[in-house]
Amino acid sequence: MLPVSMVGRAGELAELDRAWSSVVLGRRRSPAVAVVTGGPGVGKSLLVAAALDAFTPRPEVVLSGTARVHSPAPYDWLAAVLSGRDTTRLDLPADALAWLAQQPTAPRERYAPGTLLRLAVRTVRVLVGAGPAVLVVEDLHALDPASLNLVGELATADGLPALLVVATRPAARAVSPELAGRTLARLCGVRGVVRQHLGPLRPAEVAEVLTQVYPDPRPELVHEVWRRTDGNPYALTELLAAHAGQGLDALLAPAAPPSGSRLPPESSPAVPTSRRAVPESPSPACLTGREAEVLDCLVAGMSNKQVARALGISVRTVTVHVSNLLRKTGTASRTEVALWSVRQRPTQTQSVDHEVVARASAYPQQ
Repeated sequence: MLPVSMVGRAGELAELDRAWSSVVLGRRRSPAVAVVTGGPGVGKSLLVAAALDAFTPRPEVVLSGTARVHSPAPYDWLAAVLSGRDTTRLDLPADALAWLAQQPTAPRERYAPGTLLRLAVRTVRVLVGAGPAVLVVEDLHALDPASLNLVGELATADGLPALLVVATRPAARAVSPELAGRTLARLCGVRGVVRQHLGPLRPAEVAEVLTQVYPDPRPELVHEVWRRTDGNPYALTELLAAHAGQGLDALLAPAAPPSGSRLPPESSPAVPTSRRAVPESPSPACLTGREAEVLDCLVAGMSNKQVARALGISVRTVTVHVSNLLRKTGTASRTEVALWSVRQRPTQTQSVDHEVVARASAYPQQ
């Protein structure tokens, strides 16, 4: 088994540990916040996992969730947190919990957005209890608008004894750049926030990783490996896996990826599919930035009024954007355009189609 190395991340781990200590010692009225950014494969998730494993004392509660990029829906982060948990004993409205958890038995009628947001925050408070807790948000760049709003609220929730750790690509590379940017700005405005950006490993750090596998690697070989992988920890791990058990020089030989290897989710190529007569053109790149944000909201099942609130624009402007989306994609309804959007992403299942249809058609446009 290859070593799990945190080479080059000691400073970041120490910062996260100090943030956790401030929560444990009760020095804050609101959560401590840490924002970890970086490109695909730089080790954001690995850093968060290593920090959690090293925290002393151990967190009483860890609530961790991520975006469901293949079937986005409102409150994906909280739904992931609630997945597999027994919520019957929580002192919260059962119908609201069913909706927040994205249960198939959730009622069609849902709460007003503001009320639902307050219930989502209350749900997290109940789960955290007396704490101290760690709230982990993976892939914020891919989250739905409702989850982004919830994360922003949690960051400033008075009396919540928690460390909120967010891992994300930079906002410019998010599914909804403007929404993600607003959320990150909100998080980074919290007092005492820890901001970390993970870049590639330097040649000396690549040498340190190689030394864990091969004794005394030659400097010229280290430099070539660093050049070939661009110092990306994931690419380096894949290279080592591809040549496991072979000599050091094998690292420089061309080789296909090892069986079962996969790209990081952030860099996985999209493979559009088509099972119905839903137009596959134009490319999403033909949409304006605002149209793409409105489209994400439609996929999440939001009404025009909810889209307007989320984006800070008028309902009339939303209506114009929806009309433009239907015209550009050649679709006849918000349900069809939502399906079109999903099919631009990695391969979907038939059940995902049904889920998108249900979300996009369940609520009135206004």
